[in-house]
Amino acid sequence: MAEACPSREVLKHLTSRWGVLVLIALEGRTLRFSQIRRMIGGVSERMLAQTLKWLEGDGIVHRVAFDVVPPHVEYSLTPLGLEAAEKVRVLADWIETSVPRFVETWQQPR
Repeated sequence: MAEACPSREVLKHLTSRWGVLVLIALEGRTLRFSQIRRMIGGVSERMLAQTLKWLEGDGIVHRVAFDVVPPHVEYSLTPLGLEAAEKVRVLADWIETSVPRFVETWQQPR
C-alpha cells in the first residue's frame, strides 16, 4: 500500500483494461500482434503496442522478432506471466458469471 512501492507499477500494467485482456489472450499460446488485436475487440494499435511493451518490461510477456520481410513478431507469456494469467483468469471468470447480478444492480432505482 506504500506510495513508492514498485508493485504499484506492475499492478497498473497487469490490471489495466488491456493488460488483463492481453494476459487472457496469450494464456497458453503464442500469437502475433494482429491476432491479439483481433481477439481483443476495441483495442487500438497504439494501446495494444503500449500494453505489450509494459508487460514485456515487467517480465510478463516474451517478444520474439524474426528477421524476415515483412517483419514477424510473436508474443507469449513468460512463466511469471502464466502465473499472473491464472490469477487474473479467476477474477475475469467470476466477473463474467456475475454479469447478471451486476446488471440487476445497475437497473435498481437509486
